[in-house]
Amino acid sequence: MEIKKRPLVILTGPTAVGKTALSIELAKTIGGEIISADSMQVYRRMDIGSAKITPEEMAGVPHHLIDVLNPDQEFNVVVFQELAKRALAEIYSRGHIPIVAGGTGFYIQALLYDIDFTENDEDTAFRRSLEEQARREGAEALYERLRAVDPESCESIHAHNVKRVIRAIEFYEKTGKKISVHNMEQRQNNSPYNFAYFVLNDDRERIYERINERVDLMMDQGLMEEVRALRELGCRKDMVSMQGLGYKELLSCLEGELSLEEAVYLIKRNTRHFAKRQLTWFRREKEVIWIEKNVFDQDSQKIVKFMQDFLREKGFIL
Repeated sequence: MEIKKRPLVILTGPTAVGKTALSIELAKTIGGEIISADSMQVYRRMDIGSAKITPEEMAGVPHHLIDVLNPDQEFNVVVFQELAKRALAEIYSRGHIPIVAGGTGFYIQALLYDIDFTENDEDTAFRRSLEEQARREGAEALYERLRAVDPESCESIHAHNVKRVIRAIEFYEKTGKKISVHNMEQRQNNSPYNFAYFVLNDDRERIYERINERVDLMMDQGLMEEVRALRELGCRKDMVSMQGLGYKELLSCLEGELSLEEAVYLIKRNTRHFAKRQLTWFRREKEVIWIEKNVFDQDSQKIVKFMQDFLREKGFIL
């Protein structure tokens, strides 16, 4: 007998496209709970720079993976998988539909296809040698070592995420196979979920304009003070949390490496580049339903109705 797959809704898209508000409207209409697929909103005390949803904005819709880690803790795809699966179990137990909302495509992919990131911990000597190289020569040197054998992995791994860089090099050395190829093969797996994968998009210029406006608003709301407070708590550049857009640039400003004007310019530019990379990622994904806001006259109610109708056809809702 075929086991009936459980429902899973994904609502993603580039930064500043309007995913948050739309995910709440959708959740209210289908009895959903939201799992954040955002790599920064998971951190406490990092509210302004992550454009973190407020309790008021949640409008009574339960949210998961918001404010669950401290800034000195590492957040990666394996941690995300673990926390998200735990949240899924809770949501299903209540008879609700999980909506994964956020822009980190790699995290979404890992959950959707249940990609196996199991590590072989038997031989730790090689790993220790890589850790020593990172300490001795710096993270960038190790990153270049990875680029030489697996440049594709460098597209999804940040240079300062030393643990992931080490794991990718280690995987290649032990198996003779690129971890990016392994992950791609895992992605070909059939999803264990009955899923609907929505990608919200808009005109590029409109997205870029919203990004610029949002950065200005963040600065007005006190992003510099937020970064200063984190620095006083001991947050440093090499922490995963401090690689977030807005945080790394303003940290450089506080350390005298950039003027405030230069830092704000870089936040806007880097965020625009990030949005472009997000769209490139989503275009590579399979079974995606693209929602172009212009087609719906920028009307969120029309978009929600479209998603509702699609989910009804898929048997998600009555």
